[in-house]
Amino acid sequence: MSSFDRTISTEDVLKRRSSLLQRMHIDGWLLLILLLLGVGSLFVLYSASGRHWDLLAKQASSFGIGVVAMIVIAQFEPRFMARWVPLAYVIGVSLLLVVEVMGHTAMGATRWINIPGVIRFQPSELMKIIMPATIAWYLSRHNLPPRLKHVVISLALIVVPFALIAKQPDLGTSLLILASGAFVIFIAGLPWRWMLGAIAASVPVAVGMWYFILHDYQKRRVHTFLDPESDPLGSGWNIIQSKAAIGSGGVFGKGWLLGTQSHLDFLPESHTDFIIAVLSEELGLVGVSLLLLVYLLLIARGLVITVQAQTLFGKLLAGGLTMTFFVYVFINIGMVSGLLPVVGVPLPFISYGGTHMVTLLSSFGILMAIQTHRKWIAQA
Repeated sequence: MSSFDRTISTEDVLKRRSSLLQRMHIDGWLLLILLLLGVGSLFVLYSASGRHWDLLAKQASSFGIGVVAMIVIAQFEPRFMARWVPLAYVIGVSLLLVVEVMGHTAMGATRWINIPGVIRFQPSELMKIIMPATIAWYLSRHNLPPRLKHVVISLALIVVPFALIAKQPDLGTSLLILASGAFVIFIAGLPWRWMLGAIAASVPVAVGMWYFILHDYQKRRVHTFLDPESDPLGSGWNIIQSKAAIGSGGVFGKGWLLGTQSHLDFLPESHTDFIIAVLSEELGLVGVSLLLLVYLLLIARGLVITVQAQTLFGKLLAGGLTMTFFVYVFINIGMVSGLLPVVGVPLPFISYGGTHMVTLLSSFGILMAIQTHRKWIAQA
């Protein structure tokens, strides 16, 4: 066989594989990056949890369930999804009201619906997908850029779940819900004067939240962010130990399983919110840079899907989900490194958490649906 024939054969194989993934409505690049993150997260979690096999098994099973959910969701055409968005919003808000009335309380917060022997889950996690989908559905039904009336209605749709989640209390998730809806409004094409007005209005809103909404422990987090050394053995302990772990890793780290901050229990929540401090201590700047590169590739692919989307609903939803994922990463790394107040936001795909993992993978299933159904839409 000549080199030309071998080249043709290789190209045919690649085309067949691409066609197979297309028929299964799976975006190959997204799948590859997500599998890389999923496998890598197990290595980090194994060390961060103190070699806890049970947590590792639960995380692996959650990732597997999430992948199945992602593939199933990817089979639905975006226009079919859009039809059910209003009902999903009503169900999501109703579940938040159920949490308010009879939710399960743990660690001083009421955030879960617990069905004994069946399941325990956080409805607020579902709103991370439902919220941007709702705003994308509403705005896509009107001409863009949106008129003031449509912006006000969109903000009203955002405020309801935001207030219910903030009351649980879960400020981190409520801010993510707010951001996920706001990003969709931004992508829809807000005039600059409106955005400047929103920024100006955020000041009195922040003051009102400080005096009437934030709990004492949340205010302490802000004080700790401004001056962590003011209470080094109390509220400042987490961030001080986190920065110590990050700094001690240096360029190449101490080596996998050789971190001291987490293994000697100096670093709290080492397998959830502060897991990147463990990664930084053991794998150093090189390890963190590689993780950030994988995140960058994932976000870049999401933005490509946003640009290539052939429906307004798909474009708004893909952009909102991608930018919300970016906020996830930004807030977690910012709070762990002392650049932002601690608000309890996990690191995507790396931190331990079942509902969180399934929700994230489901959102990427929506991105796959938007990308792989493009040809069908064009022919319909």
